[in-house]
Amino acid sequence: LEAILNAPFECAQKSRMFLVLCDPQRPLCTSRDEVSLAQEASRKYGSPAPTIFSKVMDKSIPADIIYEDDKCLAFRDISPQAPVHFLVIPRIPIPRISEAKDDDAALLGHLLVVAKNVAKQESLSEGYRVVINDGKHGSQSVYHLHIHVLGGRQMQWPPG
Repeated sequence: LEAILNAPFECAQKSRMFLVLCDPQRPLCTSRDEVSLAQEASRKYGSPAPTIFSKVMDKSIPADIIYEDDKCLAFRDISPQAPVHFLVIPRIPIPRISEAKDDDAALLGHLLVVAKNVAKQESLSEGYRVVINDGKHGSQSVYHLHIHVLGGRQMQWPPG
């Protein structure tokens, strides 16, 4: 890992949060109307600072995107905590679940349905864990709402 982190940017994009390796076999997904999404987010949430997830969405850094639609995308976590670990993020950059508005209910429901469908696609038939971290005490590291889906092994309780 140290060799990769110190490698030139030709084969890897690095950030303080995580490392994303390039996958030349994966075609870029179709672009969306990012301007209207940004305007909607600004109206609802002000102007949150861009995050690493903003760069995944605009394809300025590569990611292993496993699902994408006009409301959200899902991609594999670069630092998996289980054999299967992916994130589902809304295109509208809601900073944290505690800041979601009541009229985001349909979007929030959509994110959970996508999480369920991608979990099925990933063959997590024995079950999986869905996690949303919120704020400092919830150990949220990226302030763009994201749902973790972890599976492929027995989870322990209590978490954390």
